[in-house]
Amino acid sequence: MVVRQMAILHTNGALCYSKDRSYIINNMFILVNQHKHLLECFLLVNYIYQEEYMASNIESTQSLKGSSLGFMEAIGQSLANISPTLTPALNMGAVVALAGQGTWLVYVVATIALIIVGLNMSTLASRFSAAGSFFVFISRSLGPMMGGLTGWALILAYIGTAMALLAGLAIFINNMLAPFGVSISPIISYVVFGFLAWYLAYRDVKLSSRISLIIEAISVTVITILVFTVVGKHYSPSVVYAQAGISEAPFKGMFEGVVLAIFSFVGFESSVTLGKETRDPTKNIPRAVMGSMLFAGMFFTMMAIAMIIAYKGNAAGFGSDSAPLETLLNYLNLSKLSAPVYAIASLSLFACVLASINAGSRLLFSMGRYQFVHRSMGLVHTKHQTPHMAVTISAVLAILGPVALLGQGAMNTYGITGTIATFGFIFVYFLISVSAPIYLARRKSGSMISMSLGVAGAILMVAAFFGSVYPVPEYPFNLLPYIFLAYLLAGAAILIRLKMFSPSILDRVELDLEGSEGAIIGRK
Repeated sequence: MVVRQMAILHTNGALCYSKDRSYIINNMFILVNQHKHLLECFLLVNYIYQEEYMASNIESTQSLKGSSLGFMEAIGQSLANISPTLTPALNMGAVVALAGQGTWLVYVVATIALIIVGLNMSTLASRFSAAGSFFVFISRSLGPMMGGLTGWALILAYIGTAMALLAGLAIFINNMLAPFGVSISPIISYVVFGFLAWYLAYRDVKLSSRISLIIEAISVTVITILVFTVVGKHYSPSVVYAQAGISEAPFKGMFEGVVLAIFSFVGFESSVTLGKETRDPTKNIPRAVMGSMLFAGMFFTMMAIAMIIAYKGNAAGFGSDSAPLETLLNYLNLSKLSAPVYAIASLSLFACVLASINAGSRLLFSMGRYQFVHRSMGLVHTKHQTPHMAVTISAVLAILGPVALLGQGAMNTYGITGTIATFGFIFVYFLISVSAPIYLARRKSGSMISMSLGVAGAILMVAAFFGSVYPVPEYPFNLLPYIFLAYLLAGAAILIRLKMFSPSILDRVELDLEGSEGAIIGRK
């Protein structure tokens, strides 16, 4: 493997750079023979040693299992990360509490906003694909510093989502056990299901993606049948007209509700992280991104209308109900089915935990290969061909988060970690919308359409973030934007330190070290 290098040389009293290895070594011997500039020679030897070590380390490490996934596994990853079942079962109630009869329109607006973002993603994903997804994409458009910050934010987003879903899973498990008069401590759910997700992600991404797709297909089917059975019993034209007219819907609440609605969709882009393991990724990955986005948008809008009809137009009642699936079953005098229905919903949440760990670990893997994080994150298991160290760290962090917030209770833990994760996604979606038209413009393939999509996506994400911080939410949610900002600043500080003391790590992104292994493919 040929690795282009940058090394410090002393020439006529001035420091310069060279990419020619033989030139570097020859000049080193000249300097040594002249007994001059020994410090520069020492630094040079150390630099070349480090570069050779890192190059040989990457060459000797097995790659991820290339072309092992098809379109179905890719869209399974995205759908599992969205977890469509979670929205009518838990998320939508919070949106309804704000937007009332206008909830369906809130989901339409969120769908349009994220379709625009998805088109910007597809612009990049159709040209090259990598395990590092947006970390690599944005590095190419806005430079390695912004790419590194993107990766930093996306790690928080995916692992934060896994934390939130473990908390949601603890709620659903207890709802499932309630008819039997049994409950278990949330910490047991966190550890048991976190470990199970780690095991499946550690073993085989194809298996975990297929399991996720099957689980989502079953859970969406069951929830749809349940909701529309109740709709058939409670259908009223006046309720439909009230939703269509949105005259009773508070505009302010609808604006705030868009942010919560966006959280229902986050993760639709996660199939991009499987680019290195997917067959024909420049076609299958954009199809998975847009396909999952469109399906989720239609499903959520349909559910928003149907759920309020099922509640006989009582939006306030739906918004304050912590167990809507149980309420629907009670409407049908089928409360005995509460346990199996919540068991199926729990499987959907578990699939989302698994998908989040898969996505987060692929990002850590790519950043480990570039040494933005510790190089051990870039190791691949010799038998399973999965990024086992990155999977392990992702799973451990996903468990530790809700355990640390145990005193907050499962519902508050879900809200806190989910909100911080959403900030990470919104930040990355904003940068994707900015970088896509820049990438095209630099390659003379931009257009007014691509520019318009980029500007629109960026503006919509700024508006979404603004809606999450104003009006100021209650404690502790009022602190979360500042916690996220502090996290970004910590990441920026790490990147600045790398730029000052290890500039070769940032240079490596621009030299496409991962691309030399075939991790980045397609049109460049």
